[in-house]
Amino acid sequence: MWYISTRGIAPRVNFEGALFSGYAPDGGLFMPEELPQLDRETLCQWSTLSYPDLVKELCALFISSELIPKDDLNDLIDRAFSRFRHKEVVRLSRLKNGLNVLELWHGVTYAFKDLSLSCTAQFLQYFLEKREKHVTVVVGTSGDTGSAAIESVQGAKNVDIIVLLPKGHCTKIQELQMTTVLKENVHVFGVEGNSDELDEPIKTVFADMAFVKKHNLMSLNSINWSRVLVQMAHHFFAYFQCTPSLDTHPLPLVEVVVPTGAAGNLAAGYIAQKIGLPIRLVVAVNRNDIIHRTVQQGDFSLSKAVKSTLASAMDIQVPYNMERVFWLLSGSDSQVTRALMEQFERTQSVNLPKELHSKRWERQDYEQMAVMECDGCCVELCPGNCGPRRGKVTGIPRTVRGRGGG
Repeated sequence: MWYISTRGIAPRVNFEGALFSGYAPDGGLFMPEELPQLDRETLCQWSTLSYPDLVKELCALFISSELIPKDDLNDLIDRAFSRFRHKEVVRLSRLKNGLNVLELWHGVTYAFKDLSLSCTAQFLQYFLEKREKHVTVVVGTSGDTGSAAIESVQGAKNVDIIVLLPKGHCTKIQELQMTTVLKENVHVFGVEGNSDELDEPIKTVFADMAFVKKHNLMSLNSINWSRVLVQMAHHFFAYFQCTPSLDTHPLPLVEVVVPTGAAGNLAAGYIAQKIGLPIRLVVAVNRNDIIHRTVQQGDFSLSKAVKSTLASAMDIQVPYNMERVFWLLSGSDSQVTRALMEQFERTQSVNLPKELHSKRWERQDYEQMAVMECDGCCVELCPGNCGPRRGKVTGIPRTVRGRGGG
């Protein structure tokens, strides 16, 4: 399996190269050169698997056995989930009227990012020990990424982690999770500005390839492909838990409500769709609604300022994983993706070409939702030929309050 940049200029790399790169040298994000296609038989075989076993099967599709042999890969994933509080790691809680909640909070820091970061850290350790190398991880955070990243690598001899924490923009518990770790390899700095503003110098640093190479720098933000890869398992597990039988034609459709900030979980869900999982994605955002405006109007542009909400980890105006979504929407057209993203970086505003906007978001319904007591909105991303829904699964702790059209 090879990985290429969404902007098409950087040379292709294997999984190890994508894992250690963060941003591609041309400023893009790494994506698989080709996406596998899952048939009904494979979905049926996977439908009875536990969450950890689903992660193993998905990772085996995207990580060459020449890089990590299957037995080693399985051991790494078992080790990654060994400290989760729930024996099943992830659990589906069934509510009324077909609504379900996927419990992704059983990791050490109570953030869903514990799931992908615990695996990613194990992959890192595997290669670092094998190559006898040391890396410095640089992470910018709006809250949950920082604490989960620290937890995943604290105490590791061959990893130092630098976390940039936006002062006054994280929850108190997340700030304490980051600033009370006393391991020698953990370095946390409070910075002025919001999480979007601190992402800019990080991206500039990673664009300096000589500096990155000299200091062995990498990122564990969701620009890292490994994060997105593991998060695909959330969608598969939710689907199989909500679907008692795969004997129907076409396969049942499950609606998945995805709360998102930087759009990593959205990108994971969209890739899951592309490789054969029949889900409808409903994206939940708070008042920082750039994804909502992109879906409804094709308006991918910054607001005047980040709006503070109680869902501070979602207080993000630059959802960088939308670059992966645009690349997929364009049919893996790196030239189109590069032009869009370079214009956005120059002007902070892009109107999606009509053919790109209408190609994906054929239905433009949205639901007004309460997200952690913050007024937010949901936009429904529906692939062509959506059939009747089997049920709904959500990570949102509150119910739908109303419905509008757009």
